[in-house]
Amino acid sequence: MAEIGKKEEKIRWLIDEISAIIKRLEHFESKASAELSGVHPKFIKSARNFIHYCALRKEDIRPIQKKLANLGLSRLDKPESHVMASLLASKAILEGFLNNEPIKKHKAQLTFKKSNRMGKSNAKALLGYRSKGRRTRIMVTLPSAVAYDYQLAHDMIASGMNCARINCAHDSEKEWRLMIGHIRTASEKLKKKCKISMDLGGPKVRTGALPAGPKVKKFRPAIDVQGRVIQDCALWMGPLPHPKAELPNLPVAVVSLKKLKAGDQLFFMDTRNKKREITITKKTKYGCIAQCGKTTFLETGMQLYTNAEFSSAPIVVGEIPRAEEYLRLHTGDILRLYKDALPGGPALRDADGNVISPAHISCTSAEIFEQVREGEPVFFDDGKIEGIIRQQTPDELLIEIVHTRKAGCKLRADKGINFPDSDLELKGLTTKDKKDLAFVVKHADIVNVSFVNQKQDVTDLHAALQKLNAPLGFGIILKIETQSGFNKLPEILLEAMKTYPVGVMIARGDLAIECGWDNISRVQREILSLCRAAHIPEIWATQVLENLSKQGIPSRAEMTDAAMAQRTDCVMLNKGPYILQAIELLSTIFKDMEPYQEKNVRLWPAMERADIH
Repeated sequence: MAEIGKKEEKIRWLIDEISAIIKRLEHFESKASAELSGVHPKFIKSARNFIHYCALRKEDIRPIQKKLANLGLSRLDKPESHVMASLLASKAILEGFLNNEPIKKHKAQLTFKKSNRMGKSNAKALLGYRSKGRRTRIMVTLPSAVAYDYQLAHDMIASGMNCARINCAHDSEKEWRLMIGHIRTASEKLKKKCKISMDLGGPKVRTGALPAGPKVKKFRPAIDVQGRVIQDCALWMGPLPHPKAELPNLPVAVVSLKKLKAGDQLFFMDTRNKKREITITKKTKYGCIAQCGKTTFLETGMQLYTNAEFSSAPIVVGEIPRAEEYLRLHTGDILRLYKDALPGGPALRDADGNVISPAHISCTSAEIFEQVREGEPVFFDDGKIEGIIRQQTPDELLIEIVHTRKAGCKLRADKGINFPDSDLELKGLTTKDKKDLAFVVKHADIVNVSFVNQKQDVTDLHAALQKLNAPLGFGIILKIETQSGFNKLPEILLEAMKTYPVGVMIARGDLAIECGWDNISRVQREILSLCRAAHIPEIWATQVLENLSKQGIPSRAEMTDAAMAQRTDCVMLNKGPYILQAIELLSTIFKDMEPYQEKNVRLWPAMERADIH
């Protein structure tokens, strides 16, 4: 009897605690009435649930969870998308136990079924139709080659791409129009609707320009550890890059290649005045596939001949893009980062190798020089180079490099700079963003906004879209990639919910640097939870199947990462020579995992190949 009394006491305690929590959540909802009044009609119930979840997370409910588990009940471990329904259901079950009566449900405004349906509906409104056999969509960054290769666009959609992403940081409006045209045409022919999203650069802090390099390109065959050639270097000769972007391009006019055939050889002296030969292995109407057996440097205007005497009519090498210059930095070096938009340069040394003047490069964001402080860390190029600010003035920073690879790291122009411990205030839409947004609104379905750091960034975006008369149902994806963006995510999401549809991209690259490698797992999990509470679709991005896409072979770790990503509404793949294989594999993984996972709820189909006899 004493044991029964003790059990009743625990149940009464749980009922009282849950009842008190419900009252507190209702109080928080009433306090947030002003924010809720501006929410889009389709997000009203979601916004209330979001307020409930944020209020619930202000408390430590682990003692309640443990006692519920001891009674064999749900531990409220996944209440995000239906907070009040979860609390009321637990309370009703406890009251039934206590009174030894049938369970009387307390009806919530947002039921379990409705919240699930709402999440699926919002994902469809933003990201379009899902593929048969899988719930998670696949977004893919389009390579530039799609602008000139319809078949590649067709194959990407056929392989399982649901949403095509165009990065406004690359190419121009001409290429964007061609890409969009090919995606729309392929989508129609395949009868598979593929959404188009376009990425605005946002206020990312980047390295400035370096002096332009020579218009030269290096072609190098594969060698073994002893320096012997084991495979000739394959290259593509034609006016445009290879359709599949798999081979390095040597630009040559098609008319110059007209008389060539497989087996022909081209003779020339390269930039180092070394005799070199190129052999044609395949001819197409767009160009030739060729190969060279020795390391070769070719430059714009160089002449290639069909005979060894150099007496034939020459084939002239077209415009080769200037080689990217870089600064090589080692641990212990000093880097001068400055405000003026002047080209950077390497360190100057005297005859004995002593540094007279350190390496220097400009920064694209002038406002950061007033906002950072001495002693704060700084990271370059996705964390490859780590430094500490040793001196700070309104016009420049002296940064000591404290970590690079053993052989040093190359720092190029237009690489990201992160100040994870600095309290930066950077505005949302840049001048280029506003120009690009006008194009995006006319031609795309979704705009991806980079580096959303505060509520005002979303307010400014809404105003800009309204000014451009964005069509009804035009989608917004907010990219969360800074510590500030994560810290202010609740107010950012409430502001975002004033329009419909909207989503969040977890940009794990910059986010990992900003929040710290040791915190990224926790941070991305918290972002997922907040999005689920608001029934806002989430996109999992950065380095998903990166090795496969770029090198043709996946790593074990990224296979596990891809399987984990199936819990989200959409996963983004980056471009690479093997992107079709990456799309196909990711689609297969999601279909295989579908019976085991629905959103963040694990399912239990019959176990395969592990029978107990």
